[in-house]
Amino acid sequence: MPLRFWCACTVFFLVSNALLAQTTARAEDGFQIRKASAPLVLDGQLTETAWAEADLLVDFTKNFPVDTGLADARTEARITFDQRYLYVAFTCYQKREDYTIQSLRRDFGPGTSDAINVLIDPFKDGLNGFLFSVNPMNVQREALVDNGSNLSYEWDNVWKSAVHNEPDKWTVEMAIPFKTLRYKVSEGVNSWHFNFVRTRLKPWEVSAWKRVQQQYAPNNLAFYGVGTWAENPPESKVGVSLIPYVSGRYGKAYTRNDDLEVVARPNTFGGGIGGDVKIGVTPSLNLDLTFNPDFSQVEVDRQVANLSRFQLFFPERRQFFLENRDLFSMFGFPNTRPFFSRQIGLADTSLNQSQRYAPVPILYGARLSGKLNDNWRVGLLNMQTRQLNISEENIIPATNFTVATAQRKLFARSVLSAIVADKTQFLGKLTEQQRTRFEPWNRMAGMEFNFYSKDNRWEAESFYHRSFSPDPNKRGASMAQFIGYDVRKFALRGGIQRVDTTYTADMGFVPRPGVQGIFTGAEYRWYPKGLLNTINLSWNGDLTTDLHFNTTDAEYSVGTNLGFKDQSFLYVGAYSSFTRLFEPFDPSNTGDDALPAGDYTYNGLSVEYNSSTSYDLQANLSTQYGGYFNGKSYSLQGDIRYRLQPYGILGMTYTIFNFDLPEPYANDRLYLLGPSVELAINRSLFASAFFQYNTQANNFNINTRIQWRFAPVSDVFLVYTDNSFANRIETTPVRFLSPKNKTVVLKVVYWLNV
Repeated sequence: MPLRFWCACTVFFLVSNALLAQTTARAEDGFQIRKASAPLVLDGQLTETAWAEADLLVDFTKNFPVDTGLADARTEARITFDQRYLYVAFTCYQKREDYTIQSLRRDFGPGTSDAINVLIDPFKDGLNGFLFSVNPMNVQREALVDNGSNLSYEWDNVWKSAVHNEPDKWTVEMAIPFKTLRYKVSEGVNSWHFNFVRTRLKPWEVSAWKRVQQQYAPNNLAFYGVGTWAENPPESKVGVSLIPYVSGRYGKAYTRNDDLEVVARPNTFGGGIGGDVKIGVTPSLNLDLTFNPDFSQVEVDRQVANLSRFQLFFPERRQFFLENRDLFSMFGFPNTRPFFSRQIGLADTSLNQSQRYAPVPILYGARLSGKLNDNWRVGLLNMQTRQLNISEENIIPATNFTVATAQRKLFARSVLSAIVADKTQFLGKLTEQQRTRFEPWNRMAGMEFNFYSKDNRWEAESFYHRSFSPDPNKRGASMAQFIGYDVRKFALRGGIQRVDTTYTADMGFVPRPGVQGIFTGAEYRWYPKGLLNTINLSWNGDLTTDLHFNTTDAEYSVGTNLGFKDQSFLYVGAYSSFTRLFEPFDPSNTGDDALPAGDYTYNGLSVEYNSSTSYDLQANLSTQYGGYFNGKSYSLQGDIRYRLQPYGILGMTYTIFNFDLPEPYANDRLYLLGPSVELAINRSLFASAFFQYNTQANNFNINTRIQWRFAPVSDVFLVYTDNSFANRIETTPVRFLSPKNKTVVLKVVYWLNV
C-alpha cells in the first residue's frame, strides 16, 4: 500500500486516541487542570495537543430567557497551563452573520456585545475574583469582582487572547499571566472555583457552565464549578510594574466681575511628570504608589438635573482609587458612605463666587490592599494634597487622608469588617482668619457585618460608625440594619437607619445628617410563556423622620415591570410623595420666588421603557406626570443610541423637566441635552466626544478625547474640554456660548513590567 495511506492511518489513530482520552466534564462533577505537555501557539485555533488532553467542559445551561435546559448555542471550554500562563480556550458555535459587536474598543459594557467570559475565584470565598472576556472580534475586557457580583471594569492588566472565526463558530485562546492573578499555593491538592458565562445577543441568550438561576446575575461567584489542579500551579511570583506619564497642558480662563463682564483672559501653560508603581508584596497583597498623579484623561462627569434639596453622588472614575475599591468605598449605605474617595483632590471653595468646588493637586499616595490568607483581607490608603491658594483670604490647607480597613471571612460567604479614617489639615501656615472654617482633624471608626448565604438567597448588612472631631458638635454616630431575601418567585427587603445630627465624616458622603428612616421593598415574579419573559409586581416604601420621629419625607410606589425575551422591559407605576420644607426652596435655581417652608403631598404616574441592545437602534425612555409640591410637573428623560457595528455608537441623552407652580412661584422648563459619539477606528485607536447643554446649571460643556493604545495598557491621550454659558443672562454681556474656560491636555502613559 502507498506510504501516504499508512501515514493517514497513523494520524487518524493518534487523533482518535487523543479524543477518546479527553474527559468530558460537567459543572456538578468539576474538572482537572492539567499542565500542557507541549508549548501553545496563541492563534485562536485549538490544534495543539494540550487542548486535546485537557478536560472538555460542556453542557452550558441557560440563565436567560429561561434558566432551565441546555443552551441553544453550544459552547465548549478547556483549561490548561504552563509555568507562566493559565490558558483558557472556548469553542462558541454561532453563525458569523449573527455577530453583535458594539465597537472595537476595549472594556465594552455589559450587554452590548456577544462575549465569552471566564470567572476565576482562586481563594474560593465566593466574594472576590476576576473576570476575563473577549468577543468574536477579539476585543478584550477584564474586571475585578467584589461582594460576590459587583464588577469593576476600570481594572486594567496585561493578558493575551486570539480569536479564529469560521462560518459557523468562533474559537478563543486566552493566556492569563499567573502574576496577574492573586492566589496562594497550599500544601497538598489545590483547587479554584470557576464559572464560564456566554452572552449571545441575537437571539438574547445568556448561558453558564454552572447553572445560575435567572433572578441572580450570571457573574455571581456563589455559583461555581471546581477546577482541581492535577499538578499544583506555579508559585505566584511577585512583580513590579512602573507606569510613568508625561503631560502638557494649555488652558484659558475667562475671569468675570460681579456684572459678569470679562476682566481678564489669562492663559496657563503647564505640564507634569509622575506615575504609578505596582509592587507585589506577596502573591496576593499589592502595594500601589502614585507620585504627582494626573487624571486629565478621565472623562468629566455626565451632568444630572438636580431637582432635590441635597447633594448628588457622582461615581469615582480615577483609576488609582478603583482597584479593590470594596475594601475602602463600600462601607455604609449609598446615602451615608463614611469614606468617599472623591473627597480627595477636591475642595469646597465656598468663598469663591465663580467656582464652588476646585481640584486640589495630589502630591503622592500609597495603597496596600489584598489578601493575607484565605480568611483575611486588608487595605491601607494614604494620600497627601498640597496647599491651594485661591485668593489671599481663601486658602485650602495641605491635607492628609488615611484609611485603614480589615475584613475577616466568616461562614461560607460573609465578612466582618472594620474601618478607620483620618483627615488631617495642616493649618500652621494659615492666619487666624484663614483657618476659621477648618478643623485640624476629623476621624471616624466603624464596624460592619455583611452576610451572604451560600445559595445567595439571604443578604444582610449591619453597621455602626462613629465620628470624632475637636468640635463636640461634630461627634456622632451612624448605624443601620438591612436584610433581604431573594428566591425565584419573590424578593423581600427592608432596613432601618439612623444618622445623628452631629455625625460628621469629612472623608465621606453624608448629604443629610440628623435623620432616621425605614425602607421596605417587595417583588413578586411570574414567568409566562410566549412574548413576555417575566412579569414583576413591585412595592417600594421609604419613610424619613427627624430624630424625634417627625416625618420629613416619604415616598411610596407600586408598579408592574414587563420583561421581554429580547431583554427590553416596560414599567408602569404610581407614586405618592410627602416633603416637609424647613426653609424656602427654589427648584428652578433661577432666583424666582422660592416655595415657602411647610408640608407638601403630591402623587403621580411613571412609565419607563428600555429597548433591547440586540438592535442597532436603541432607546430608553422614562416619563413622569403628576404633582410637584403645590403644583404640577412633567418630565421626560432617557437616551437614544445607534450602533455603527463594529466601529462605535452615536447617542443622545436628554432630560426635560417642566413644572408649573401657582403664582408667584416658579414656572420653568429645564433642559439637559447630551449628544455624543464613540468611535473605535481599530483595536488601538479610539475617539469620543460628548456635549452637555444644561439650562439649570447654565453650562454648555464639550469634552473630546482621542486615545491611542500604542502598547499593552500604554496610551497617548489628547483631551479637549470647553465650558461656556448655555443661556443668555439679561442685563449682562453674557450670551449663548459666552466662554467660561477651555483646556487642552496631551498625556502619554507607559506600562513597564520589571
